[in-house]
Amino acid sequence: MQRLDLCKKNKKRIILWMIPVLLVIYIAGNVISICRYSSVYEETVCDVAIVLGAAASDSGVSEVYKQRLNQARELYEKNYVTAIIVTGGLGEGNHFTDSYLAKTYLESVGVPGEAIIEENKSTITQENLENAKAIMDEKGYKTAAIVSDPLHMKRAMLLTKDAGIKAVSSPTNTSAYQSGKTKIPFVARETFFYIGYKWWRVFGRIVK
Repeated sequence: MQRLDLCKKNKKRIILWMIPVLLVIYIAGNVISICRYSSVYEETVCDVAIVLGAAASDSGVSEVYKQRLNQARELYEKNYVTAIIVTGGLGEGNHFTDSYLAKTYLESVGVPGEAIIEENKSTITQENLENAKAIMDEKGYKTAAIVSDPLHMKRAMLLTKDAGIKAVSSPTNTSAYQSGKTKIPFVARETFFYIGYKWWRVFGRIVK
């Protein structure tokens, strides 16, 4: 009897020890997946580029958003896309929407205004893409190049798929997240939201 009780206790200890180990392995696997996907770049002709939103203020777009807009401009100038959808609604304390500021920036660097479409209601990446899909349907666009920071692309492309957009990955050539001080928090944030969204896809929809 004592030996049986001892075996049960040992099994419980092993299980309790394995849970955090498996959790660490799972998280590490997702981090590796996000980092590996950051280098995926598909240079394909599409109808439109969708630039995922980033911070902006009334004085202009942030450096992060600017890099994304520069990538979209490059796609347009190389004739990989015929139009650009800029995304982002009204930020707290701002008088202009992020998409308006993004359009203003693109015009300042030579992209004609008629080639820029504003999506001006969204506040998060999922809304960026769902609202952009509605614009695509309205305009008759079938394919899109998704533009964002490299480390954002893994989650962005999963959200793109769920939004029903046929798309390719077009990360920025440069990024404001270069140093370890900026890159590590960004990867941690992306990992948290990527895992959270994957679990929501499985369990959130079942609950609904």
